[in-house]
Amino acid sequence: MPAKPVSEPQEGAASPADETGQRGVPRNVLGNASGDASKGASGEVQRDVLRDASGEVQRDVPAEAVTPLIRGIAVLRELTEANGTLSLSGLERATGLARSTVDRITATLARTGYVRFDGRDVHLSPRLMELGNAYLSALRLPALLSPHADALADELDESVSLAVADLDGIRFIHQATRRRAMSLSFRIGDLLPAERTAPGPLFATEWTDTDWRRWRRRRAADPRDLSFTAVPPRTYGADERDAETFVRRTHEASANGWSLDDQLIEPGLVAISVPVRSPGADGAIACVASVVSHTSRHSAQRLRTALLPRLRSAVRAMERELRTTPPPEPGPPPSDLARWTGTSKQQLGREFVESLARGLTVVTAFGEAGPELTLTEVARATGLARATARRALITYQHLGLVAATDRTFTLTPRVLSLGFPPLSRTSLPEIAQPHLAELTSRIHESTSLAVLSESGEEIQYTARVATARVMSVDITVGTRLPAYATALGRILLADAPTPLPEPANLRALTPHTITDKPRLEQTLAAVRAQGYALVDEELEEGLRSLAVPIRDRSGRVVAALNTAMHVSRRTPRECVTDLLPELTRTATHIQTDLHTASRHTRIRPS
Repeated sequence: MPAKPVSEPQEGAASPADETGQRGVPRNVLGNASGDASKGASGEVQRDVLRDASGEVQRDVPAEAVTPLIRGIAVLRELTEANGTLSLSGLERATGLARSTVDRITATLARTGYVRFDGRDVHLSPRLMELGNAYLSALRLPALLSPHADALADELDESVSLAVADLDGIRFIHQATRRRAMSLSFRIGDLLPAERTAPGPLFATEWTDTDWRRWRRRRAADPRDLSFTAVPPRTYGADERDAETFVRRTHEASANGWSLDDQLIEPGLVAISVPVRSPGADGAIACVASVVSHTSRHSAQRLRTALLPRLRSAVRAMERELRTTPPPEPGPPPSDLARWTGTSKQQLGREFVESLARGLTVVTAFGEAGPELTLTEVARATGLARATARRALITYQHLGLVAATDRTFTLTPRVLSLGFPPLSRTSLPEIAQPHLAELTSRIHESTSLAVLSESGEEIQYTARVATARVMSVDITVGTRLPAYATALGRILLADAPTPLPEPANLRALTPHTITDKPRLEQTLAAVRAQGYALVDEELEEGLRSLAVPIRDRSGRVVAALNTAMHVSRRTPRECVTDLLPELTRTATHIQTDLHTASRHTRIRPS
């Protein structure tokens, strides 16, 4: 049975959406380097404090909370709201942290692989998605239900989404979008206010009096929905009539078993939603499935008459999937996830905030095989002392990222707020680009990424980093070349199910080009066996190229990575001995990021 989408924090714990309307850590978390002493205006040494946006000291932070972890989460959330990139000075302004603190936190996050630096800019890295993957895997709903959502999207030729409740908002856990000139921009992890969506009234049918009071407090504190960055803000603040409308829509949703959004988010956007219920005795809502369209294609009335029956049919199939799918087979539990942090502390010293790195490993302890964990299980999985793991869990509960029930802990949908929305729309070239830049700087040769064209006869360059030389290979992104005569193409052809080009299409581009089909087949067999392709002056005289494969999670070759140079710079043997290990290392880094990013999202190959 899937993990519960969200649970209310225990009495006395800090609410993730408090009476100020702020979500998670309040903005402007002031202080210097974590745990360090600082001098106040009087010159007296004082400890760091945490303050909210108005400058008032936070007084609801648990005494055992890990301050560096709170600050690290604040940095990740600011980067997320900035669509994945901010300068160091921008982070300083957004969080209110001292520059030295920002430097140490970002250095630690970079060591973790969650961010990377490009000059003075900080970028979110695909590896950060392992935090959201931990929640989505523990939830199990995307793995079980996304095939049904994708099939419905194909059948209707409309976008279909799955969403879970996140207190008084809704958060997307799957998106099957249509690629059109006018398409939806919502991403996995985006948070929307319940009252401006189709799923919201359905979730509100299960709200308690406490939930309704929290919703009203949030609306009073944020009448224009400025804290919901995924939706356009209201032109005018919400009033009591809006509240009455949402209450009425909730009653209608309870009576009808479906809910409609008729241009509540923005003009032209319409959606219809049906709840997917858990197989338990209470039949609680596990998630909500929605069909989303535009008024140029469907009116709200047509959504009800034409699409609702097929949506309900798909939901019945989803509920059947939840009832009949057995729980996952228990595998070996993770262990010593935090062991690497000690080595990093020794290497980096004061610039590495070990308590932040250790705290982040706690999230990755959860997953499909461990959706609910006890303190002992978290400590065992991470290799942390029980006291250290307990403080991290207390911190996450304060931030609304973890919920506690009896003796166990579960991740909440709010984990998806840590970088998942901007990273869920990344592409393979975007994943590869920083790795290509690092490779080029090491080997001092141009590097490229390419995919096979739909015809299977050409390669298309999708990413490239050129080296600074008087004489270098001049190729731009988008360039197409014959696959049979390039190292990149031979890597891709060696794994492709499509037949090779006919002999008439195997033209001699130089005196060295292989144009005999049986010989080309033998060459491709050797490429498959050795794991790389070396092409010597077959595309152009004087040009030598070496390429290796990039594989997806299933092991299929989806792209190829290469370097090319003039034949005078390296012999074929030197290419294999000097360059092949560097290409293979870079391909492994790209694949690691690709596999993390594609676990619950579709990554565009180009």
